[in-house]
Amino acid sequence: MADNRLIHAFAKNALEEIRVSINIFRGKEYIDIRTYYKGDDGEYHPSKKGVTMSPELLPDLVEAVQKLEEALEE
Repeated sequence: MADNRLIHAFAKNALEEIRVSINIFRGKEYIDIRTYYKGDDGEYHPSKKGVTMSPELLPDLVEAVQKLEEALEE
């Protein structure tokens, strides 16, 4: 059984948003960063566009985002 906890969401454009969540699948915790799209029903649904990773990789992700921010400021 999967269990999802939404941590943060932000608009990517008018029809999509990025969601960052903590998911538990088969008893193991994962970080999920995924694009959700607005369906014909007006609700958001998960797409295949995204990445799921072990929480142990979070320091590497944080470092990558910091380096990206520095590169964009140049």
